[in-house]
Amino acid sequence: MAGHSKWANIQHRKGRQDEKRGKVWTRITREIIVAARAGGADINMNPRLRLAIDKAKAANMPADNIKRNVDKATGNLDGVTYEEVRYEGYGIGGAAVIVDCMTDNRVRTVAEVRHAFSKHGGNLGTEGSVAFQFKHVGQLLFAPGVNEDKVMEVALEAGADDVVTHEDGSIEVLSSPADFEAVKNALEGAGMKPEMAEVTMRAENTIELTGDDAARMQKLLDVLEDLDDVQDVFHNAELAPN
Repeated sequence: MAGHSKWANIQHRKGRQDEKRGKVWTRITREIIVAARAGGADINMNPRLRLAIDKAKAANMPADNIKRNVDKATGNLDGVTYEEVRYEGYGIGGAAVIVDCMTDNRVRTVAEVRHAFSKHGGNLGTEGSVAFQFKHVGQLLFAPGVNEDKVMEVALEAGADDVVTHEDGSIEVLSSPADFEAVKNALEGAGMKPEMAEVTMRAENTIELTGDDAARMQKLLDVLEDLDDVQDVFHNAELAPN
């Protein structure tokens, strides 16, 4: 990673997310509603809803809130209808950026996303302009010091596609989205709880940004993540610490 830590970048990203906990329930609520509407209320038949509810529980969302949101989605209660929409663009230094949104007003959302890009040194692209640079995967990350052989044995046995050990000692387990839960459950069952575990868009290749470019890119990411309709922001920039 061009001389700086993969683990440090992940921790920095996690810290930024933790600072925005006020938005977490809103985002999880939308994810529950969309997942339940698309796949039904039975978590045994709807893996996406199961993952969304797991996120809700991890964020200490009350069970009544979770049930109410599932009921809204499945027609038992009146609620707002959200649709999923993805925008692609370029950040500082040509870094690739994907912005996943859930919105009840697509016109408002695209205007806000376009404004964020243009005001902070980026450009909103067309559909497909950067998505080819990412892969939809299950990703589990372990801190430096975890037993690499044990992680590899359990993960591959459970159906993981790859286990990557980075220069800083952190370990990344990659799977298909369909196998993510099985791999996660196997690792946790073996006593190895990942620091981060999610189904994500993982950049196939990264570019390093330093100094002012890194600071400007972080500002763009912060502005995008703060938009009300934004669920996730994925990018391929490695931001060197100041």
